[in-house]
Amino acid sequence: MQLDIITADQTLFSGEVNAITLPGSNGQFQVLNNHAALISSLEKGKVIVKTKTGKQEFEVKGGIVEVLQNKVMVLA
Repeated sequence: MQLDIITADQTLFSGEVNAITLPGSNGQFQVLNNHAALISSLEKGKVIVKTKTGKQEFEVKGGIVEVLQNKVMVLA
């Protein structure tokens, strides 16, 4: 699935991923391929991205995430 992590200043990540773990307002949750559509607020924490080549972590101070048709947009 396609993931974009965007801040006011820059794009932190843009690419194909296998899984994303996010710090939701009601607890941590994971998004996998073909996940149901959702919009959620994010708390301060780590966004963990798993790709074919490994794992990356990004620290966010909050924001929102939208999941729709295998496209994930994180606005942090």
